[in-house]
Amino acid sequence: MSSTSSIGSLLGSASSSSTLNLSTLLQTATGSSSSGIDVSSAVAAAVYAARAPERQWQTQQSTIKSQISALTTIQTALAQVTTDLNDLNNLQGSLSARAVSSSSSSVIGIATSSASVGSHTVSVQALATSASWYSPAMAGSTAALGTSTLTITSADNQQTTFTTGAGVNSLSALASAINSSSAGVSASVVTDSTGARLALVGSKTGSASDFSVSYGTSGASAWSSTTVASASTGLAAGSFQVGDGTNSATIAVNAGDTLATVAGNINSQGLGISASVVSTSSGSYLSITPTGSGTVSVSNDPTFTLNRAATATNASLTVDGIPLSNASNTVTGAVTGLTLNLQSTTPSGSPASVAVAADTSTISTALAKFVSDYNSALSTVSSQFTYSSTTSSQGALSGDSSMRTLQSTLLGIASYTSGSSNNSTGSSSTVSSLSALGISMNDDGSLSLDNTKLQTALANPTAVQNFFQGASLNGFAQTFSKQINAFSNVATGTITNEVNNLNSQYTDLQSHIDDYESGYIASQTTVLTAMYSKAEIALQQLPSQLKEIQAQLGNNSGG
Repeated sequence: MSSTSSIGSLLGSASSSSTLNLSTLLQTATGSSSSGIDVSSAVAAAVYAARAPERQWQTQQSTIKSQISALTTIQTALAQVTTDLNDLNNLQGSLSARAVSSSSSSVIGIATSSASVGSHTVSVQALATSASWYSPAMAGSTAALGTSTLTITSADNQQTTFTTGAGVNSLSALASAINSSSAGVSASVVTDSTGARLALVGSKTGSASDFSVSYGTSGASAWSSTTVASASTGLAAGSFQVGDGTNSATIAVNAGDTLATVAGNINSQGLGISASVVSTSSGSYLSITPTGSGTVSVSNDPTFTLNRAATATNASLTVDGIPLSNASNTVTGAVTGLTLNLQSTTPSGSPASVAVAADTSTISTALAKFVSDYNSALSTVSSQFTYSSTTSSQGALSGDSSMRTLQSTLLGIASYTSGSSNNSTGSSSTVSSLSALGISMNDDGSLSLDNTKLQTALANPTAVQNFFQGASLNGFAQTFSKQINAFSNVATGTITNEVNNLNSQYTDLQSHIDDYESGYIASQTTVLTAMYSKAEIALQQLPSQLKEIQAQLGNNSGG
């Protein structure tokens, strides 16, 4: 290729692309210094220009995202208002809340919404109690037990047994075994100045939860008592039966008797068993073995006699003159919706007066929450139509006619009035508007709550409830909730439909961008890269081509 044709070709290429700097090209042609063409930057600049439609689509996507975000925020705010209205329209909601007061600390009342307003007279003659037992004191919680069986028998004659002397060898081990069982008894080791004792307490109160305890064995090949401090230790008074599998005898134990005395009494019965006292470094215990082929039976360990501390009994009370017996100190069912927690007996002739009333505090809180959430929702909607001097524009939804309709719907709340008999009792309603409750609308559409006026209205809580719930849950709460739900319903509401439509538009724009990128931009990048690369190569060859031209023209003097 001749120099002249090379320059011509290069200039021709340059003329076909506006991104080539022709002055730089001419400087190179005359021998001036030039850095050539930055192919990467040149291609990037050309592609940026080609992406102009994409940037328009992306701007549209950004607007759509702002609109979706605003709609979602509004929907969330409306959902909270709907939640408040649903509570006010609920027969078991805040408007039906009950407060209970009592003239005596002996009885505490708790009421549900089903409790009728009124006062009740409660007399408590006796509290419900649980059964309890305890053992004699031993040297410590790890002191050795004898080879017996502890049997816990429930009021309905169900028995749970624990064998000692074979794995369960101490008070602490026995307590742990009892607590791990389903005997319905709580066991602990009580330690004081007298030593360690096993304490058993029923897990429930009431006569049906009573239980008894025995500690002995039957049909054993040998038996030993619990270890006491020494052979001279005095025993507690009591009695027990011993047998050899065929015959038995009752052994009386007098207070202060020793193990030796008890052993002598057993041996004097002429049974086929032999009793003796065994002393070790840990103390002394009674041992009984058969003298023939019989067995040993002992009804109770004289060194470990369990004593009843209390019998399980029912609570005894009268409610409005009706005598009642209850297994626990929590009485339900005596008055519908009212729970009585018995703390102590009431003095004779001084019953407790338990009053059930509307819980005006809960009602006030619910209405204050509704007003607050309404104001938040209205503010969120109205902000879309507020001009910002910072951005010189309104909100993302300023052109959305449905949001204008929603704003009007919210502002229309103050005009609601109920009918003259719009209540469940059919009587004339004393509350027919929000203003009667102390709820008024400000100039900006927000609501204010006058607590003084509200408390006056709550002197007739039924009328307040009737205003919100109507004759059949068709009052203010349901009416306004339906209007809001038309916009906020997550399945069929206007906002959901708009969000779905905007998401579809966003997806379509993204498809346009993706197709534009993979088609036009990709091919343009390839073409432009090749073109600018060719121009760069040609520019790099210009100096030598110019020298060649100079030589052909006879200009070799370099002057």
